[in-house]
Amino acid sequence: MKKTASAHWSGDIKEGTGSISTETGVLREAPYGFKSRFEDGPGTNPEELLGAAHAACFSMALSLGLGEAGLTADSIDTRAEVTLAKDGDGFSITAVHLVCKAAVPGADAATFDRVAQATKQGCPVSKVLKAAITLDASLEG
Repeated sequence: MKKTASAHWSGDIKEGTGSISTETGVLREAPYGFKSRFEDGPGTNPEELLGAAHAACFSMALSLGLGEAGLTADSIDTRAEVTLAKDGDGFSITAVHLVCKAAVPGADAATFDRVAQATKQGCPVSKVLKAAITLDASLEG
């Protein structure tokens, strides 16, 4: 299975503009640029897109892991905080911190934590990242 996305860029780094599109059309020429990445300008940026992908992947993989433990979540809400830091002459994504809150009827804290920690290491997006990945996972309700 292969999925595709594309990006277009015109101009210099500070004043240039770009757009991002996905094969499904969910993102179609979504704008991005220096201001949306390093300031508070409009548009998206690679870090928030990576965060969205990681949060979605983790949530789905957690659902799978819970199912394998005989549990079904009523809800799983995950937020990913992606850190972009200065690295020599450039920048690197150095960390991703996941915060997950889940309502899982019948789950005890130990089982939930075991499945969540395994998911943090095992979801496909986590596997591709070399950044430090941390997790705060909590059961609700």
